[in-house]
Amino acid sequence: MAKRQQRQAGGSVVVATVLMACACAGGCAGSGAALDDARAADPVGTLRGAADTLVAAGSSKTRTSMEMATGGTRVTIRGEGVYDYRERLGRLKVLLPQDPAGTSEHRPITELLAPGALFMKNRGAGVPADKWVRVDTATLSDGNLVTGGATDPLVAAEVLRGTRTATYVGATELAGTEVRHYRGTADLTAAARGASGADREVLAAAAKGFATAAVPFDVYLDDRGRVRKVRHRFSFVNGRQRGTVAVASTTLLYDFGVAADVRLPAARDIYAGKIAE
Repeated sequence: MAKRQQRQAGGSVVVATVLMACACAGGCAGSGAALDDARAADPVGTLRGAADTLVAAGSSKTRTSMEMATGGTRVTIRGEGVYDYRERLGRLKVLLPQDPAGTSEHRPITELLAPGALFMKNRGAGVPADKWVRVDTATLSDGNLVTGGATDPLVAAEVLRGTRTATYVGATELAGTEVRHYRGTADLTAAARGASGADREVLAAAAKGFATAAVPFDVYLDDRGRVRKVRHRFSFVNGRQRGTVAVASTTLLYDFGVAADVRLPAARDIYAGKIAE
């Protein structure tokens, strides 16, 4: 019981910290057009299967960006790392923005993403430099879609399982890769029902904790149906200030098949003490 309270308390502190830091080329043109027609005919079905396509892809590198706006203040938190979709494990280096006065820099936070858990190193707030903080993501009111300053790449795709409406916008290019652009709205409650494993509890928590379960999105898929970029717009309730925070979370995926050796910390390396406010 004490450990569970400790993890919940850790999650609350992290939320406060983050908010305060507040087709083919050339001769394949014909087949590409046919593929566009097929995807345009059923954009909802295409997007609901995007998470399964990532799992089949195995792994990738990722870059993340989270923009938060509240009370006239806007901050951006950036991350970069790798993700293993089959093992559901990821490693990110997350960089918090400068203080409002611009006089100090935060050390990058190393985050390990795992089913139902978030591990953070260089967390600060009294945590020893060689220790990790562990948070049970299902206990967080946002399911860790916002808390860690970066949305778990696979969970970002799992959100699309709840796609209610979607429109195929058209073909475009992203970082030299031809992609198909879709725009729509997902429902977190429906996404939770369709998600697998621990992601089900994570999304269910977010559906209850966000200001609304409806999540507008833009997503770009390559010719294999893999997510290359997804941008969600969340509405998060900031309990401390009793206001709503507008959050735009962008996830970029590239270099599919890259080695992604993510190892979780041993129990002895996890900080068990009190986390300072």
